Amino acid sequence: MGNWQLDTYHTQVEFSARHLGMMKVRGHFAEVSATADIDPDHPETSSVEVTIQSGSVRTHNEARDKDIRSSSFLEVDKYPTITFKSTGVTALGGDHYKLTGDLTIKDTTHPVTLDVTRYGELNDERMGHRIAYAAETEINRKDFGLSFNVVLDGRFVVSDEIQIMIEGELVEHKEAAESTSA
Repeated sequence: MGNWQLDTYHTQVEFSARHLGMMKVRGHFAEVSATADIDPDHPETSSVEVTIQSGSVRTHNEARDKDIRSSSFLEVDKYPTITFKSTGVTALGGDHYKLTGDLTIKDTTHPVTLDVTRYGELNDERMGHRIAYAAETEINRKDFGLSFNVVLDGRFVVSDEIQIMIEGELVEHKEAAESTSA
């Protein structure tokens, strides 16, 4: 097992929701950190913990971002972080996995399953030992207390279903891994 840290320069945590049942509104979180124990030869033994600063939400519309940060949705003053802690990895063959874990938003925790694809691995003297992954899942925002609802012309302004898309690189930190095994 190795101690791995998220390369924040090469990571995106994005989401989308339907607006009025029509177009997708997309956003991302600008401040994300993760640590993981990964055995590249046995990924099913791996684990990961992720922390997202909820106030770092961005949707390319400052008024909407302010609304998402408010008590209508994330309540970032009261709940500054969103967390994910894995509980298991299942190999599906090739570079595909199911990652299960507990997602916590606004102090409400529910199990989620992410479809994971391993993009590749690089072990370079300058760039370090890296592994890149993509993961996707869908949650119901109401399960996490995000219950804001407005109906216009018989349509909900924001869908209950939120798609989550993640792409990221993890970099092995050998010093940390060696000191924990000593």
